[in-house]
Amino acid sequence: MTDKEWEERQKTRQEEMEAVSKALAVLSSDDAHDLFTRTFNPAFLQKESSENSDRRAQASKLLAGIAQKFGNPRLATLAYQVKLDAFTRVKKAIDDMIAQLLTEKADEIKHKDFCTDEFNTNQLQTEKKEREQLDLTAKIEDLDMTIKALGDAIDGLKGEIAEMQVQLKRAGEDRE
Repeated sequence: MTDKEWEERQKTRQEEMEAVSKALAVLSSDDAHDLFTRTFNPAFLQKESSENSDRRAQASKLLAGIAQKFGNPRLATLAYQVKLDAFTRVKKAIDDMIAQLLTEKADEIKHKDFCTDEFNTNQLQTEKKEREQLDLTAKIEDLDMTIKALGDAIDGLKGEIAEMQVQLKRAGEDRE
């Protein structure tokens, strides 16, 4: 994963968290609490309030727009649940989604740190092997020169031995 991809994922994750926070703010605003307090009278129990429906529609529309923008099916599911379910389940779903996003963020950070450490380790090992290769190459060149020098010395000594044998033969012929 490149740094650019990492930054893009972090930005997307942050925008998702902001969208979820905005939806939670709409659902937990003072107006929503006042509405709940006013409508929660057992004597005047209503099945649905138009203001409540408007808030649900607003929250659902906000979540659906963000889900469509980022192509996130979890947010789309949450938007659908906002339309149909009670706010307590939606709030729980939002809290669960925030917890999941934070967990994913922590996992991604851990994975990025692991990748960075592995990359650095690999780079150090590569540099070490390159230095070792240069040292071995220098040693091979040194040994090749030594072999050549010793080969030249051997050839010189063979020539001297041949010359001495010729002189020994002449000296033996001169005695006779």
